[in-house]
Amino acid sequence: MGTGPFAVPMFRALYGTPHEIVALVTQPIRTGRGNKAAPLSPMRLVAQERGTPIFDPESINTDESRTVLRNYRPDLFVVADYGQILADTTLLVARLGGINLHGSLLPKYRGAAPINWAVYNGDAETGVTVIQMSTKVDAGATLAVATTPIDPNENAVELEHRLAELGGPLIADVVGRLAAGDLKPLPQDPAKATPARRLRKTDGEVDWSRTAQQIKNQIRALEPWPRTASSWLRPSGEPLRLILCRADVADVEGMIGEERSAPGQVVIVGNDQLGVATGGGVLLIREVQPAGKRSMQVGEFLRGQQVKVGEKFGTGGTPA
Repeated sequence: MGTGPFAVPMFRALYGTPHEIVALVTQPIRTGRGNKAAPLSPMRLVAQERGTPIFDPESINTDESRTVLRNYRPDLFVVADYGQILADTTLLVARLGGINLHGSLLPKYRGAAPINWAVYNGDAETGVTVIQMSTKVDAGATLAVATTPIDPNENAVELEHRLAELGGPLIADVVGRLAAGDLKPLPQDPAKATPARRLRKTDGEVDWSRTAQQIKNQIRALEPWPRTASSWLRPSGEPLRLILCRADVADVEGMIGEERSAPGQVVIVGNDQLGVATGGGVLLIREVQPAGKRSMQVGEFLRGQQVKVGEKFGTGGTPA
């Protein structure tokens, strides 16, 4: 059971085991703009390539869906990035229930956006966890864990790709050990559970009173959605909304006047650099995307816009 790209390495790894994949359960094909069908999901493409039957109900938890699942006579549901929560009556259809590949070191970051929040919070390490599925989201017993450091410059998209690749062989190993009866589940400690709620559009607004490192982490974490944005409050004209695509923490030790700069104030302009004061340090913006335009290196942006030291970034402007 899976829909998005995070599940693809797991899916391909299962084809390399001696076990039979009787079907892919995935989300239905949705219609996009102009009533046109959206692109096929990555999982659907793999199943078609392999000739695997596809079942794509609007709800996996109806009596009709459970009847279809029973007809496959499944031993085990293997789930990742599916998009629906399985009811206990649905999990009972498979002889061994279900296992799930989750993109965090559970019980940390239970919820819809574990990878994003790990980057947002500046964690040095994360990983993937295989759990037994239960009716409580991401709360089942742990079956296996793999860890990896988080590169201080990688964004959530890049990290998700690495975690997906990490999870493929881990899932294959767990399935083999379950079949052999050689696996002891380890209950999670609920006292250590932390939430990883679904991202909101408002999460992308920059609060310049936060530190430069925190804002850099925010930019990395909120790719590809909702992204991180702020507005250049131009002295003349409407505020210009900018998506901040990439940034670093500036090395400004000993910089004259830095202590007196208010959060959101421009303190560095020139030599293809744009530095903005924060609640702690200076954020050196490397790449931006002005509202309605393509992304560009900050040097190119500065050649077209006369940003000056002392001007401000803050809320306002047309959404990017």
